[in-house]
Amino acid sequence: MQKGNIRVQTENIFPIIKKFLYSEHDIFIRELVSNAVDATQKLKTLSSLGEAKGELGELRIDIKIDKDNKTLSIADRGIGMTADEVDKYLNQVAFSGAEEFLQKYKGQNEANIIGHFGLGFYSSFMVSDKVEVFTKSFKEGAKAVRWECDGSPEFTLEETTKEERGTNIVLHLNEESQEFLEPSKIEDILKKFCKFLPVPIFFEDKQINNTVPAWTKKPSELTTENYQEFYKELYPFSEAPLFWIHLNVDYPFNLTGILYFPKIKQSYEIQKDKIQLYSNQVFVTDEVKDIVPEFLMLLHGVIDSPDIPLNVSRSYLQGDPNVKKINAHITKKVADKLEEIFNSDRTSFEEKWESLGLFVKYGMMTDDKFLEKANRFFIMEDTAGKFHTVEEYKKATEVLQKNKEGKQVILYTTNPVQQDVFIQQAVAKGYVVVKAETLVDAAFINNVEMKWPDVQFTRVDADITDNLIDKSEAGESVLSKDDAEKLKALFNRPQDGLHMNIEVKGLSETTAPVTATRPELMRRMKDMASMGGGMSAWYANMPDEVNLTVNGNHPIFKNILAEKDNDKQEKLVKNLADLALLSQGLLTGNSLTSFISRSVELMEEKV
Repeated sequence: MQKGNIRVQTENIFPIIKKFLYSEHDIFIRELVSNAVDATQKLKTLSSLGEAKGELGELRIDIKIDKDNKTLSIADRGIGMTADEVDKYLNQVAFSGAEEFLQKYKGQNEANIIGHFGLGFYSSFMVSDKVEVFTKSFKEGAKAVRWECDGSPEFTLEETTKEERGTNIVLHLNEESQEFLEPSKIEDILKKFCKFLPVPIFFEDKQINNTVPAWTKKPSELTTENYQEFYKELYPFSEAPLFWIHLNVDYPFNLTGILYFPKIKQSYEIQKDKIQLYSNQVFVTDEVKDIVPEFLMLLHGVIDSPDIPLNVSRSYLQGDPNVKKINAHITKKVADKLEEIFNSDRTSFEEKWESLGLFVKYGMMTDDKFLEKANRFFIMEDTAGKFHTVEEYKKATEVLQKNKEGKQVILYTTNPVQQDVFIQQAVAKGYVVVKAETLVDAAFINNVEMKWPDVQFTRVDADITDNLIDKSEAGESVLSKDDAEKLKALFNRPQDGLHMNIEVKGLSETTAPVTATRPELMRRMKDMASMGGGMSAWYANMPDEVNLTVNGNHPIFKNILAEKDNDKQEKLVKNLADLALLSQGLLTGNSLTSFISRSVELMEEKV
């Protein structure tokens, strides 16, 4: 038996300290199982090189719980260790078995080496009072050894009896970690971190992992059904995805994976952090910010790259050159795929736009390179159900919808039902109105309007139809100048929370008697304030600015002006103004109650 102290030197103390970077104690299972996979993959490599003699037998990893003895064990049938190797790799923390192995067999199956035995191993002491290692090397004539340590620098190393090659790590769990004696807890952790490891993992006599997940295969080996089945494996309760992108890069960095576009019917269904990051099939995290572009955090799926360290700080990730390259590559692949679908099957692309639009708009706002490509496949649906690219919209509206500055005016509606009157009037003039109904559209319009210098967005209810494209002079009014001024004075009444501008114009007799509109710029500012945008408090406290356009040519005003009862005249005018405000959703609270009471009163007078 050998007793001694683990030789921790100043220059190699960091690997031990590094265990404190783990935010959850659950990680120790990932580290130990990863080491077991590493040992198994090493054996496969040596066997393929003719350096491991005899049959390999069944290569598997077994995790077992012993509640009576309060132990958790992780056993592999991999390369194993001699007494000297145990002393070297476990007692001299500066040396890493995986590092030495990589140096010796550089260029041969390097991707199969997961971790650094001797680093992750020490995470076992986060949950254990004592750790035992029973191991037997694959080398001919090797004797089995047992290593024991209670987390202090002292250890014991002695010969033992072990029939099979490989390593068995036995954790004697401390009082604070008894939860790891519960099978359901261990199974959940294994399914989270080890679900796709390349060596069969058995727990309670059941294999819990898929050793050859879809992303490890070539796209040519997979069918549509294969991709959909893998999506169900990742997200059992989700609807089938719209489509997917298979990533497979080996230069200038290693990257594989499958990204799925999920169905999203409403903006509030958006869920981030659904992409899982792996390193050689070891689960690392589902927080892939910096690795995946911000707008693609809405995607689902898997990314696997050994070029991303298993345990690094976020600040390091941001500065890592491989991470930046991966980020740019994923953006390009997604843009290329979307353009390919748009060009090859536009009908299908349009059918999926309700979900796709959210991804595309986020991308166009946050990534200029994506914007450049997306300009070719970004589409807008008009109120008649027809889709237009920006260029197609410009051609369709070139004559009617250019303002004096030469900009193409894109008319849009945020609520086709509520704004139906304005839409009908615009369509009647030959204008094309597109839908912008999602939560992201307000920010999108503000953003791309700055990037498209020849385009101006205007909401269909931002002004009366005659003024939507260019402000025009008032038409001929049947009212005298005095009657027009009197009518304006009747409408010019204070309204709580509103700043109203009144103008009398000579419009068509079929046009509504009064139209309420909200100037585009001020309305946008108020909308942004309601979502907590910049200067939100200042704009939120400002009264809503409303333009009331009174149609002096409407027949109803002859009767109102002729009304001798001043009180009734004021009520009729007030009701017409309130009806216009109601169409804009600006009649609420006490004003709405007064409108209802007044309307009933006027009806009773008629009766």
